Amino acid sequence: MSTPFKSHGRQRVTPSLEPRELMQDAPDYADVWQAHIITLFPELFPGVLGASLTGRALKDGLWQLHTHDLREHGLTKHRNVDDTPAGGGAGMVLRADVVGPAIEFVQQRASGRWPILYMSPRGRRFDQAMARDLAHCQGVTMLCGRFEGVDERVIEHYGITEISLGDFVMTGGELAAQAMIDATVRLLPGVLGNADSTVEESHSAGLLEHPQYTKPAEWQGRAIPPVLMSGNHAEIARWRRETSEALTRERRPDLWALRDKSDGGTR
Repeated sequence: MSTPFKSHGRQRVTPSLEPRELMQDAPDYADVWQAHIITLFPELFPGVLGASLTGRALKDGLWQLHTHDLREHGLTKHRNVDDTPAGGGAGMVLRADVVGPAIEFVQQRASGRWPILYMSPRGRRFDQAMARDLAHCQGVTMLCGRFEGVDERVIEHYGITEISLGDFVMTGGELAAQAMIDATVRLLPGVLGNADSTVEESHSAGLLEHPQYTKPAEWQGRAIPPVLMSGNHAEIARWRRETSEALTRERRPDLWALRDKSDGGTR
């Protein structure tokens, strides 16, 4: 028997022809950040999201995860979800008359600012700013593609935003969705024990994070930089800032160029 989720608000009420369960392991609360996943493989969730801080926050009801099996909207007795590409070509494409009803079903629960995202290698690159923005939404619906993708008419009709983790191709969108949810959930109030943890992280201020050290003071002939042991908080802050800037210039000149541009070229 799974561990019941804690109650953190009133349940969401939506019109439906289906009877609603009064007792659920993961009830749908109106005032808790929600992630709804449309996928052919719901068993892949929560995956890594069920561990560590995100898993504890999920169990404590600080956010909620709902998976929706795309095949439940499949056609014929075989629950078909795809067909050959129009115009010919290799692979299969997820059908509009399958994906569309799945989105309609899920979006009945949506309220307020609630984007629909599609994991796609041709999409906008996911970044920390997007994670912060998603954390301020009421929830998000994520469509995880498979095969050659989804019928373009679905993306156009629902105004879906395509999102990519980088310039590479994966077999499906489930891993990408989990990565994006992890980056977002940790920004929700109460998920991290110390909210200041997110302030000086890589990308939080357009810079890579400074190096971190802890005990022992010396290891394998390498000592912790003396300034970090000095107790001079002003000097420590300056060292961390300068080191972050140097790392960013060296490893991510693209990020540094963006900072130069935003500062009017004064750097």
